[in-house]
Amino acid sequence: MTRTLGNLLATVSLLLVPALAHAQDAPDFGQLAKFVRWSGVAASVPIILGATVLIRMVERFGDRLAVRMSNRRPTIQKVQTTARFVLYILTFVVAVGLSIRLDPTSLTVIGGALAFAVGFALRDLVASFIAGITIMFDRPFQVGDRVGYGGEYGDIIQIGLRSVRMNTLDHNVITIPNNKVFTDVTSSANYGALEMQVAMDFYVGIDQDAKLAADLVREACLTSPYVYLAQPIPVLAKQAIVQDYVAFHLKARPYVFDCKYEKAFETDVHFRVLEAFREHGIHPPAILNRNTDG
Repeated sequence: MTRTLGNLLATVSLLLVPALAHAQDAPDFGQLAKFVRWSGVAASVPIILGATVLIRMVERFGDRLAVRMSNRRPTIQKVQTTARFVLYILTFVVAVGLSIRLDPTSLTVIGGALAFAVGFALRDLVASFIAGITIMFDRPFQVGDRVGYGGEYGDIIQIGLRSVRMNTLDHNVITIPNNKVFTDVTSSANYGALEMQVAMDFYVGIDQDAKLAADLVREACLTSPYVYLAQPIPVLAKQAIVQDYVAFHLKARPYVFDCKYEKAFETDVHFRVLEAFREHGIHPPAILNRNTDG
């Protein structure tokens, strides 16, 4: 709730700061009263607090609903993010309308001061705010997507006015300023869908039955409880150099039915493949061989 309140106060300050900047040139506080409606400022405080509580309630309701209706989780998270943005903007408009006297003179002064503030002290905040709105429409990723960005990999858990929050697979929450998102390459593994492709690599010796190995890898993927059967399961094969040894490189590209089970799916398939290789006498490249006799 503290972060949400901070977002709202920071946004409202975008138009309050210009009025204060103009007041610095005035000889007394009487000039400030021409641009700021203090009764409106007082009335804006409970509105901002109420909006903060409402936004928090929307977030909690969306989180609970996403748990109960996991197959609709991406849609619920999109609606949740849109509702948060709408509440932010409505609160901003109401608070500014109550707090500032918008006559031609004040609009001229506020416009000039705001342009100055945006160009200097508030340029990063405004850039992040505009980038946040751009993300909502351009949608390089969505809430719930599993994304790779700047060397980090995890789930997008929130798209806010100033930043995007990512929960990595190590359960670290990474905060990315919105204006930084467009300066680096972002990859989305599922882009709004629950299912996601999980690439897995296996290596067998060049003298082994590569076709049988590929069939065993495909069977391991098909029999996993995490597999999404509506998508094909290709297994690609090619020769590769592994530590100066020639080997067969098998790459499976199955889909997991829910991206949050990516690592569980990968682990399950690897265990199944190792067991199948052992049963059929298929060995890894020579450098990885271990003599287990005796």
